[in-house]
Amino acid sequence: MIKIIMSGCNGKMGQVITRLAAEMSDCQIVAGFDIAHSLKNSYPVFLNPLECNVKADVIIDFSHPNCLENLLTFATKNRIPVVVATTGLAEPQHQMMQAATKEIPIFFSANMSVGINLLIDLVQKATKILSETFDIEIIEKHHNQKIDAPSGTALAIADAIAGSMPEKPEYVYDRSTERVKRSKNEIGLHAIRGGTIVGEHSVIFAGQDEIIEVNHIAMSKEIFAAGAIKAAKYLAGKEAGMYNMHDLVNSQE
Repeated sequence: MIKIIMSGCNGKMGQVITRLAAEMSDCQIVAGFDIAHSLKNSYPVFLNPLECNVKADVIIDFSHPNCLENLLTFATKNRIPVVVATTGLAEPQHQMMQAATKEIPIFFSANMSVGINLLIDLVQKATKILSETFDIEIIEKHHNQKIDAPSGTALAIADAIAGSMPEKPEYVYDRSTERVKRSKNEIGLHAIRGGTIVGEHSVIFAGQDEIIEVNHIAMSKEIFAAGAIKAAKYLAGKEAGMYNMHDLVNSQE
């Protein structure tokens, strides 16, 4: 039985993970962290991770970037692996994670969906073949409550594409400020916010007289919750270091 602490337990994703974990026989959520105490849970919830005295095998973090520092302090002090699924992290927070990997295992993915990570693999292969003659654009759509834009997943897709191009491209987020033609060495990123869209990502390869488009559409938040729990099970007991969805997928081949 893998014992999990849920960081951000009273958020939407935290509650989905709580429900899914309760239906599983091989894992259990034993505590939670959250600044909101409006919901009743079957486990104790702590406002500050540093106040937690519950033993666990792994932490799943679906909270807010500002919570990461205290979370990592708690995790490293108690030698607990962490699955970081929070989006919108800035460079200093990525550096915090890298520093923590010297002491504990950390699993980080901008998107916990296996399907999205397969999309990333596909567009990397397409980029190596098409980037010389095709323009590349990324469109992402999310619900109207999402704060960060473009999404962490869109940036992860762009980074994967950039790593497969012969020259480092420029990321362009807004073309309204300059009236100029699109340069060859750029990737356009476009964010749409509205309604209850769970998450959609499209990568467009636009060439001479032909277009290739690769899409992923999330129909519910459960795919991210299931991926996070799978990552937690994978990470428990691992050695210190940084892990990602590519490692998890390869471990199942």
